[in-house]
Amino acid sequence: MEYFLEKMLERGVISNAVLAQSGEQARRLWALRENISEAQKVEGVSIKHDISVPISAIPEFLERADAALKKAFPGFRVVAFGHVGDGNLHYNQSKPEAIGNAAFIAMQPQVNRIVHDIVHQLGGSISAEHGIGQLKREEILRYKSAVEMDLMRAVKQAFDPKGLMNPGKVL
Repeated sequence: MEYFLEKMLERGVISNAVLAQSGEQARRLWALRENISEAQKVEGVSIKHDISVPISAIPEFLERADAALKKAFPGFRVVAFGHVGDGNLHYNQSKPEAIGNAAFIAMQPQVNRIVHDIVHQLGGSISAEHGIGQLKREEILRYKSAVEMDLMRAVKQAFDPKGLMNPGKVL
């Protein structure tokens, strides 16, 4: 792993890396990852995305989405973390200090469009392990055909014919 990371640093693929040197350090590194969402809450509201793209497309997604958001919304801070080994990312935006919560959240539809369009262009999904839920019920229709929606409903019906699991959700 050290050799791999060294080569990635030399090539400019990554800018920083750390490997745990003990069990305690590994535990502490995981604690950092597990507490990112809580740390964001302390700062205030954020616009959250649970997306997935092919693993090979993660660098392109980050580059394109970061640049598009920076251009459209100067001062936004991106907090990207998650499951990069399987293509799932939590791609969140924290508000600039100068913008109030209500004004920031009002920008969510435009932010979602930028992020979701890039995800779609890269062959990904606007929803990873957390599912479509209620917030993306309408948004998913922009990216899935009627046939795809019918197939998803058929799978849901096959596994949950009485609609007992996760009522009110698409899947």
